[in-house]
Amino acid sequence: MFELSIKNPDELQKVAHALSSKVRLKIINLLNTKTVNIHELAETLSIPVSTAASHIKVLEESGLVLTELRPAQRGSMRVCTRNFDDIHIQLNDPKDHLNDYESFEIEIPIGQYVDYVVAPTCGMANHNGLLIPEDQPGHFFNPNRTEAQLIWTRKGYFEYKLPLVIPPEARVESIELSMELCSEAPNFDPNWPSDITVWLNGLNIGTWTSPGDFGDRPGKLNPKSWAETDYTQYGTLKTWKVTREKTTIDVFYLSDVTIEDLKLGDHNFLSFKIGIKEDALHKGGINLFGKGFGDHAQDIKLKVDYS
Repeated sequence: MFELSIKNPDELQKVAHALSSKVRLKIINLLNTKTVNIHELAETLSIPVSTAASHIKVLEESGLVLTELRPAQRGSMRVCTRNFDDIHIQLNDPKDHLNDYESFEIEIPIGQYVDYVVAPTCGMANHNGLLIPEDQPGHFFNPNRTEAQLIWTRKGYFEYKLPLVIPPEARVESIELSMELCSEAPNFDPNWPSDITVWLNGLNIGTWTSPGDFGDRPGKLNPKSWAETDYTQYGTLKTWKVTREKTTIDVFYLSDVTIEDLKLGDHNFLSFKIGIKEDALHKGGINLFGKGFGDHAQDIKLKVDYS
């Protein structure tokens, strides 16, 4: 579900504009049943390719449609996919209670995992280069792992224990986890989907499908020596958030898991696991970035709002 609010008028205006055209509504209806490229759209709707491309640009900027480049017989083609099944627009302006909450925040280095399962391609690196021999799973408990700024695996997971330093009587309102990540392909491949799942206290809170493993340009924080390699360079910053009503990813609905489901009172820490399920449709691996690699200067960031 795409959730919009009157408190974010710019985003709301983009979506309203995107839906104001009969042609764009026909495009969305067409994308209900299949994924198509721009030439197929133009042919089906009997409009010029340039017109179809313009309409897709508007839909993409509004967030209603996703596009990606895929190989074609001659060069590449831009393929279009509908992004949401439903749109919810909140026109009222509810009182913002965030000022009534207190927060606990902490960052955990990506190499400070307490358990793991990995398989080649796998490894870890920092600004000095590789920290362990590449594609050697047995080396992942090397004490130097806490210095890692990039870790990757083709299969498996990384598990962390995050402290919950909040008063015993506190009522947790939300838990937010953010990190930079992407898929893991040999070398890199922008068209390499991977279903990346997050578990909190052993409970699956939702899966995000990474579109690829990115290496077409250097990561903004990467050392020059790494930028000159054919390794993964950067990822996407994603935020999972569990509230008392639902779980979201980047403010978009992800699952019905709530704070109550996490049974936080059982421990004074939060168990956090991220990886690829054995039965995942897209087993494209995972790269995790620390604050010194990729595009975003942060490790795994935990924020807990409580009252």
